[in-house]
Amino acid sequence: MAKTPIGLEPVVGSLTSTKKREYRVTNRLQEGKRPLYAVIFNFIDSRYFNVFATVGGNRVTVYQCLEGGVIAVLQSYVDEDKDESFYTVSWVCNVDGTPFLVAGGINGVIRVIDASNEKIHKSFVGHGDSINEIRTQPLKPSLIVSASKDESVRLWNVHTGICILIFAGAGGHRNEVLSVDFHPSDIYRIASCGMDNTVKIWSMKEFWTYVEKSFTWTDLPSKFPTKYVQFPVFLASVHSNYVDCNRWLGDFILSKSVDNEIVLWEPKMKEQSPGEGTVDILQKYPVPECDIWFIKFSCDFHYNSAAIGNREGKIFVWELQSSPPVLIARLSHAQSKSPIRQTAMSFDGSTILCCCEDGTIWRWDAVPAN
Repeated sequence: MAKTPIGLEPVVGSLTSTKKREYRVTNRLQEGKRPLYAVIFNFIDSRYFNVFATVGGNRVTVYQCLEGGVIAVLQSYVDEDKDESFYTVSWVCNVDGTPFLVAGGINGVIRVIDASNEKIHKSFVGHGDSINEIRTQPLKPSLIVSASKDESVRLWNVHTGICILIFAGAGGHRNEVLSVDFHPSDIYRIASCGMDNTVKIWSMKEFWTYVEKSFTWTDLPSKFPTKYVQFPVFLASVHSNYVDCNRWLGDFILSKSVDNEIVLWEPKMKEQSPGEGTVDILQKYPVPECDIWFIKFSCDFHYNSAAIGNREGKIFVWELQSSPPVLIARLSHAQSKSPIRQTAMSFDGSTILCCCEDGTIWRWDAVPAN
Protein backbone atom coordinates (compact mmCIF):
# COMPACT_ATOMS: atom_id res chain seq x y z
CA MET A 1 0.00 0.00 0.00
CA ALA A 2 1.26 3.46 -0.84
CA LYS A 3 2.92 5.26 2.04
CA THR A 4 3.41 8.99 2.38
CA PRO A 5 7.11 9.81 2.12
CA ILE A 6 8.78 12.09 4.66
CA GLY A 7 9.97 15.30 3.11
CA LEU A 8 8.17 18.37 1.93
CA GLU A 9 5.12 19.32 3.95
CA PRO A 10 1.92 19.86 1.97
CA VAL A 11 1.00 23.49 1.28
CA VAL A 12 -2.18 24.47 3.13
CA GLY A 13 -4.43 27.20 1.73
CA SER A 14 -5.44 30.16 3.88
CA LEU A 15 -9.12 30.62 4.73
CA THR A 16 -8.81 34.37 4.29
CA SER A 17 -10.91 34.97 1.19
CA THR A 18 -9.22 36.99 -1.54
CA LYS A 19 -12.66 37.85 -2.95
CA LYS A 20 -11.05 37.32 -6.35
CA ARG A 21 -14.55 36.77 -7.66
CA GLU A 22 -17.67 38.00 -5.92
CA TYR A 23 -20.84 35.94 -6.13
CA ARG A 24 -24.38 36.77 -5.08
CA VAL A 25 -27.52 34.69 -4.69
CA THR A 26 -29.76 35.14 -7.74
CA ASN A 27 -32.28 32.37 -7.09
CA ARG A 28 -33.50 29.85 -4.56
CA LEU A 29 -35.91 27.04 -5.42
CA GLN A 30 -37.69 24.67 -3.08
CA GLU A 31 -37.90 21.51 -5.16
CA GLY A 32 -39.68 19.36 -2.59
CA LYS A 33 -39.43 18.01 0.91
CA ARG A 34 -36.92 15.25 0.25
CA PRO A 35 -33.15 15.85 0.37
CA LEU A 36 -31.41 16.63 -2.92
CA TYR A 37 -28.22 14.61 -3.23
CA ALA A 38 -26.81 15.63 -6.62
CA VAL A 39 -26.76 18.50 -9.07
CA ILE A 40 -24.76 18.57 -12.31
CA PHE A 41 -24.37 20.78 -15.38
CA ASN A 42 -24.21 19.19 -18.83
CA PHE A 43 -20.55 19.44 -19.91
CA ILE A 44 -20.98 16.73 -22.55
CA ASP A 45 -22.87 18.74 -25.17
CA SER A 46 -22.00 22.39 -25.87
CA ARG A 47 -25.61 23.09 -26.95
CA TYR A 48 -26.71 22.49 -23.37
CA PHE A 49 -23.93 23.95 -21.20
CA ASN A 50 -26.54 25.96 -19.25
CA VAL A 51 -28.75 22.93 -18.58
CA PHE A 52 -28.47 21.07 -15.28
CA ALA A 53 -30.12 18.15 -13.52
CA THR A 54 -30.90 17.37 -9.89
CA VAL A 55 -31.94 14.21 -8.08
CA GLY A 56 -33.82 13.74 -4.85
CA GLY A 57 -36.25 11.07 -3.73
CA ASN A 58 -37.60 9.23 -6.78
CA ARG A 59 -37.36 12.31 -9.02
CA VAL A 60 -34.89 13.51 -11.65
CA THR A 61 -35.46 17.13 -12.72
CA VAL A 62 -33.89 19.04 -15.60
CA TYR A 63 -33.52 22.82 -15.48
CA GLN A 64 -32.01 25.60 -17.55
CA CYS A 65 -30.11 28.57 -16.16
CA LEU A 66 -31.29 31.70 -17.94
CA GLU A 67 -30.16 35.34 -17.74
CA GLY A 68 -30.91 37.37 -14.66
CA GLY A 69 -30.86 34.43 -12.26
CA VAL A 70 -33.89 32.76 -13.83
CA ILE A 71 -34.12 28.97 -13.54
CA ALA A 72 -36.58 27.31 -15.92
CA VAL A 73 -37.87 23.77 -15.32
CA LEU A 74 -37.51 21.81 -18.55
CA GLN A 75 -38.70 18.38 -17.49
CA SER A 76 -39.11 15.97 -14.65
CA TYR A 77 -38.93 12.20 -14.46
CA VAL A 78 -40.56 10.41 -11.52
CA ASP A 79 -39.55 6.79 -10.95
CA GLU A 80 -42.35 4.23 -10.77
CA ASP A 81 -41.02 3.06 -7.39
CA LYS A 82 -41.98 5.68 -4.84
CA ASP A 83 -39.39 4.29 -2.39
CA GLU A 84 -36.52 4.91 -4.80
CA SER A 85 -34.09 7.53 -3.54
CA PHE A 86 -31.67 8.72 -6.22
CA TYR A 87 -28.21 9.66 -4.97
CA THR A 88 -26.43 10.46 -8.21
CA VAL A 89 -26.99 11.67 -11.76
CA SER A 90 -24.76 12.14 -14.81
CA TRP A 91 -25.18 13.41 -18.38
CA VAL A 92 -24.34 11.04 -21.21
CA CYS A 93 -24.64 11.07 -24.93
CA ASN A 94 -25.97 8.28 -27.11
CA VAL A 95 -23.81 7.43 -30.14
CA ASP A 96 -26.20 9.48 -32.31
CA GLY A 97 -25.78 12.54 -30.07
CA THR A 98 -29.06 12.33 -28.12
CA PRO A 99 -28.62 13.66 -24.57
CA PHE A 100 -29.41 11.08 -21.92
CA LEU A 101 -29.47 11.30 -18.14
CA VAL A 102 -28.27 8.41 -16.04
CA ALA A 103 -29.43 8.17 -12.43
CA GLY A 104 -28.94 5.65 -9.64
CA GLY A 105 -29.67 5.31 -5.96
CA ILE A 106 -30.94 3.14 -3.15
CA ASN A 107 -32.48 0.46 -5.41
CA GLY A 108 -29.19 -0.28 -7.18
CA VAL A 109 -30.85 0.08 -10.60
CA ILE A 110 -29.35 2.49 -13.15
CA ARG A 111 -32.03 4.39 -15.06
CA VAL A 112 -31.08 5.77 -18.45
CA ILE A 113 -33.55 8.54 -19.29
CA ASP A 114 -33.93 9.95 -22.78
CA ALA A 115 -33.92 13.68 -22.03
CA SER A 116 -35.66 14.45 -25.33
CA ASN A 117 -38.90 12.66 -24.36
CA GLU A 118 -38.70 11.99 -20.57
CA LYS A 119 -38.92 8.24 -21.25
CA ILE A 120 -36.79 5.44 -19.84
CA HIS A 121 -34.36 4.37 -22.54
CA LYS A 122 -32.89 1.47 -20.58
CA SER A 123 -32.53 0.16 -17.04
CA PHE A 124 -29.33 -1.55 -15.93
CA VAL A 125 -29.61 -4.20 -13.24
CA GLY A 126 -26.40 -5.67 -11.87
CA HIS A 127 -25.33 -3.93 -8.71
CA GLY A 128 -26.31 -5.82 -5.58
CA ASP A 129 -26.90 -2.69 -3.51
CA SER A 130 -27.37 1.07 -3.72
CA ILE A 131 -25.43 3.24 -6.18
CA ASN A 132 -23.49 6.16 -4.72
CA GLU A 133 -22.03 7.79 -7.82
CA ILE A 134 -22.17 7.62 -11.62
CA ARG A 135 -19.64 9.38 -13.87
CA THR A 136 -19.42 9.74 -17.64
CA GLN A 137 -16.28 9.13 -19.74
CA PRO A 138 -15.72 12.59 -21.33
CA LEU A 139 -13.78 11.14 -24.28
CA LYS A 140 -16.44 8.48 -24.98
CA PRO A 141 -19.65 9.86 -23.46
CA SER A 142 -21.66 6.69 -23.98
CA LEU A 143 -19.52 4.93 -21.35
CA ILE A 144 -20.35 5.34 -17.67
CA VAL A 145 -18.87 4.03 -14.47
CA SER A 146 -20.89 3.40 -11.29
CA ALA A 147 -19.76 3.11 -7.66
CA SER A 148 -21.85 1.00 -5.31
CA LYS A 149 -22.48 -0.04 -1.74
CA ASP A 150 -21.90 -3.62 -3.00
CA GLU A 151 -18.13 -2.83 -2.89
CA SER A 152 -17.79 -2.80 -6.69
CA VAL A 153 -17.35 -0.35 -9.53
CA ARG A 154 -18.93 -1.23 -12.88
CA LEU A 155 -18.29 0.03 -16.41
CA TRP A 156 -21.37 0.19 -18.67
CA ASN A 157 -22.09 0.97 -22.30
CA VAL A 158 -25.22 3.15 -22.32
CA HIS A 159 -25.79 2.57 -26.04
CA THR A 160 -25.95 -1.22 -25.86
CA GLY A 161 -26.83 -1.73 -22.19
CA ILE A 162 -23.81 -3.93 -21.56
CA CYS A 163 -21.94 -4.23 -18.29
CA ILE A 164 -18.40 -4.45 -19.66
CA LEU A 165 -16.18 -4.64 -16.60
CA ILE A 166 -16.57 -5.11 -12.84
CA PHE A 167 -13.80 -3.68 -10.67
CA ALA A 168 -14.02 -5.87 -7.56
CA GLY A 169 -12.56 -8.96 -5.97
CA ALA A 170 -9.28 -9.79 -4.31
CA GLY A 171 -7.81 -6.29 -4.60
CA GLY A 172 -11.11 -4.42 -4.59
CA HIS A 173 -12.76 -2.15 -2.06
CA ARG A 174 -13.65 -3.70 1.30
CA ASN A 175 -16.66 -1.48 1.99
CA GLU A 176 -19.06 0.84 0.13
CA VAL A 177 -17.57 2.62 -2.89
CA LEU A 178 -18.63 6.25 -2.61
CA SER A 179 -17.03 8.00 -5.57
CA VAL A 180 -15.42 7.24 -8.91
CA ASP A 181 -13.92 9.30 -11.73
CA PHE A 182 -12.49 8.84 -15.23
CA HIS A 183 -9.03 10.22 -15.95
CA PRO A 184 -9.45 13.31 -18.20
CA SER A 185 -6.99 12.20 -20.89
CA ASP A 186 -5.89 8.62 -20.21
CA ILE A 187 -8.96 6.73 -21.41
CA TYR A 188 -7.90 3.52 -19.63
CA ARG A 189 -7.72 4.89 -16.09
CA ILE A 190 -10.27 5.40 -13.32
CA ALA A 191 -10.00 6.27 -9.64
CA SER A 192 -12.42 5.10 -6.94
CA CYS A 193 -12.70 5.65 -3.20
CA GLY A 194 -14.94 4.68 -0.35
CA MET A 195 -15.71 3.61 3.17
CA ASP A 196 -12.57 1.46 3.43
CA ASN A 197 -10.69 4.80 3.65
CA THR A 198 -8.71 4.09 0.45
CA VAL A 199 -8.41 5.51 -3.04
CA LYS A 200 -7.73 2.94 -5.76
CA ILE A 201 -6.56 3.56 -9.31
CA TRP A 202 -7.62 0.98 -11.88
CA SER A 203 -6.49 0.37 -15.46
CA MET A 204 -8.67 -0.96 -18.28
CA LYS A 205 -5.79 -1.26 -20.72
CA GLU A 206 -5.66 -5.06 -20.75
CA PHE A 207 -9.44 -5.23 -21.12
CA TRP A 208 -9.93 -2.56 -23.77
CA THR A 209 -10.89 -5.09 -26.46
CA TYR A 210 -14.01 -5.81 -24.38
CA VAL A 211 -14.86 -2.12 -24.29
CA GLU A 212 -14.61 -1.99 -28.08
CA LYS A 213 -16.61 -5.20 -28.41
CA SER A 214 -19.43 -3.68 -26.31
CA PHE A 215 -20.22 -1.16 -29.07
CA THR A 216 -20.76 -3.81 -31.75
CA TRP A 217 -22.39 -6.52 -29.62
CA THR A 218 -25.69 -7.66 -31.16
CA ASP A 219 -26.60 -10.58 -28.90
CA LEU A 220 -28.41 -10.15 -25.56
CA PRO A 221 -26.47 -7.90 -23.14
CA SER A 222 -26.65 -10.71 -20.55
CA LYS A 223 -24.58 -12.93 -22.87
CA PHE A 224 -21.69 -10.46 -23.03
CA PRO A 225 -18.46 -11.86 -21.51
CA THR A 226 -18.26 -9.33 -18.66
CA LYS A 227 -14.78 -9.37 -17.12
CA TYR A 228 -13.71 -8.90 -13.51
CA VAL A 229 -10.80 -6.54 -12.86
CA GLN A 230 -9.62 -7.78 -9.47
CA PHE A 231 -6.54 -5.68 -8.84
CA PRO A 232 -6.00 -1.93 -8.95
CA VAL A 233 -2.72 -0.59 -10.31
CA PHE A 234 -2.40 1.69 -7.29
CA LEU A 235 -3.77 1.78 -3.75
CA ALA A 236 -3.48 4.89 -1.59
CA SER A 237 -4.23 5.56 2.07
CA VAL A 238 -4.33 9.33 2.09
CA HIS A 239 -7.21 9.62 4.57
CA SER A 240 -7.98 7.95 7.88
CA ASN A 241 -11.76 7.97 7.44
CA TYR A 242 -14.40 7.48 4.70
CA VAL A 243 -13.33 8.99 1.36
CA ASP A 244 -16.52 10.28 -0.28
CA CYS A 245 -15.32 12.24 -3.32
CA ASN A 246 -12.37 11.90 -5.68
CA ARG A 247 -11.58 13.71 -8.93
CA TRP A 248 -8.58 13.69 -11.23
CA LEU A 249 -6.71 16.97 -11.68
CA GLY A 250 -4.52 16.00 -14.62
CA ASP A 251 -2.44 13.08 -13.27
CA PHE A 252 -2.98 14.26 -9.68
CA ILE A 253 -5.98 13.39 -7.53
CA LEU A 254 -8.23 15.61 -5.44
CA SER A 255 -9.94 13.68 -2.68
CA LYS A 256 -11.84 14.47 0.48
CA SER A 257 -12.85 12.69 3.62
CA VAL A 258 -14.68 14.01 6.71
CA ASP A 259 -11.65 16.00 7.92
CA ASN A 260 -12.70 19.49 6.80
CA GLU A 261 -10.37 19.58 3.79
CA ILE A 262 -9.80 18.57 0.17
CA VAL A 263 -6.37 17.03 -0.44
CA LEU A 264 -4.39 17.23 -3.70
CA TRP A 265 -1.87 14.42 -4.08
CA GLU A 266 0.25 12.68 -6.65
CA PRO A 267 0.27 8.90 -7.02
CA LYS A 268 3.83 7.77 -7.75
CA MET A 269 3.67 4.31 -9.25
CA LYS A 270 6.38 1.69 -9.13
CA GLU A 271 6.57 0.34 -12.66
CA GLN A 272 7.77 -3.12 -11.61
CA SER A 273 5.26 -3.79 -8.85
CA PRO A 274 1.65 -2.92 -9.63
CA GLY A 275 -0.41 -1.68 -6.71
CA GLU A 276 2.58 -0.27 -4.89
CA GLY A 277 4.16 3.12 -4.82
CA THR A 278 4.16 6.30 -2.80
CA VAL A 279 1.82 9.22 -2.32
CA ASP A 280 3.10 12.78 -2.45
CA ILE A 281 0.61 15.07 -0.72
CA LEU A 282 0.93 18.40 -2.51
CA GLN A 283 -1.71 20.76 -1.13
CA LYS A 284 -4.68 21.01 1.19
CA TYR A 285 -7.79 23.13 0.69
CA PRO A 286 -9.48 23.66 4.08
CA VAL A 287 -13.29 23.49 4.31
CA PRO A 288 -14.60 24.25 7.82
CA GLU A 289 -17.63 22.33 9.15
CA CYS A 290 -17.27 19.72 6.42
CA ASP A 291 -17.15 16.73 8.76
CA ILE A 292 -20.16 14.66 7.67
CA TRP A 293 -19.90 12.15 4.85
CA PHE A 294 -21.55 12.41 1.40
CA ILE A 295 -20.60 15.99 0.66
CA LYS A 296 -19.16 16.26 -2.84
CA PHE A 297 -17.23 19.02 -4.56
CA SER A 298 -17.42 20.10 -8.20
CA CYS A 299 -15.15 21.89 -10.63
CA ASP A 300 -15.60 24.13 -13.66
CA PHE A 301 -14.93 22.61 -17.08
CA HIS A 302 -11.21 23.45 -17.13
CA TYR A 303 -10.63 22.58 -13.47
CA ASN A 304 -9.53 26.11 -12.60
CA SER A 305 -11.60 26.14 -9.44
CA ALA A 306 -13.61 23.89 -7.15
CA ALA A 307 -16.74 24.64 -5.11
CA ILE A 308 -17.72 22.68 -2.02
CA GLY A 309 -20.53 23.11 0.47
CA ASN A 310 -20.53 22.26 4.15
CA ARG A 311 -23.02 21.09 6.75
CA GLU A 312 -23.92 24.68 7.67
CA GLY A 313 -25.02 25.72 4.18
CA LYS A 314 -21.87 27.66 3.28
CA ILE A 315 -19.84 27.28 0.06
CA PHE A 316 -16.07 27.58 -0.34
CA VAL A 317 -14.64 28.31 -3.79
CA TRP A 318 -10.97 27.38 -4.17
CA GLU A 319 -8.58 28.18 -6.98
CA LEU A 320 -7.14 24.74 -7.71
CA GLN A 321 -4.04 25.46 -9.74
CA SER A 322 -2.27 28.02 -7.59
CA SER A 323 0.27 27.28 -4.87
CA PRO A 324 -0.43 27.99 -2.11
CA PRO A 325 -4.15 27.45 -2.80
CA VAL A 326 -6.20 30.65 -3.02
CA LEU A 327 -9.69 30.93 -1.55
CA ILE A 328 -11.60 32.76 -4.29
CA ALA A 329 -14.79 33.23 -2.31
CA ARG A 330 -16.68 32.12 0.77
CA LEU A 331 -20.43 32.16 0.10
CA SER A 332 -23.06 32.34 2.81
CA HIS A 333 -26.67 33.47 3.05
CA ALA A 334 -28.80 33.98 6.16
CA GLN A 335 -31.45 31.52 4.89
CA SER A 336 -28.97 28.85 3.78
CA LYS A 337 -28.47 26.69 6.87
CA SER A 338 -29.02 23.15 5.59
CA PRO A 339 -26.14 20.77 4.67
CA ILE A 340 -25.07 21.17 1.04
CA ARG A 341 -24.72 17.70 -0.47
CA GLN A 342 -23.29 18.76 -3.81
CA THR A 343 -22.39 21.82 -5.84
CA ALA A 344 -22.25 22.32 -9.61
CA MET A 345 -20.02 24.89 -11.27
CA SER A 346 -20.97 26.13 -14.72
CA PHE A 347 -18.60 25.77 -17.68
CA ASP A 348 -16.63 28.94 -16.86
CA GLY A 349 -17.36 28.95 -13.13
CA SER A 350 -19.53 32.06 -13.31
CA THR A 351 -22.57 30.25 -11.87
CA ILE A 352 -22.48 27.99 -8.83
CA LEU A 353 -25.44 25.82 -7.90
CA CYS A 354 -25.88 23.83 -4.74
CA CYS A 355 -28.46 21.29 -3.64
CA CYS A 356 -29.32 20.83 -0.01
CA GLU A 357 -30.63 18.41 2.55
CA ASP A 358 -33.80 20.53 2.93
CA GLY A 359 -34.74 20.10 -0.75
CA THR A 360 -33.59 23.55 -1.89
CA ILE A 361 -31.47 24.57 -4.89
CA TRP A 362 -29.47 27.79 -4.62
CA ARG A 363 -28.02 29.71 -7.54
CA TRP A 364 -25.05 32.03 -7.10
CA ASP A 365 -23.81 34.21 -9.97
CA ALA A 366 -20.49 36.00 -10.25
CA VAL A 367 -20.86 39.76 -10.03
CA PRO A 368 -19.32 41.24 -13.21
CA ALA A 369 -16.07 43.02 -12.42
CA ASN A 370 -16.42 46.76 -13.05
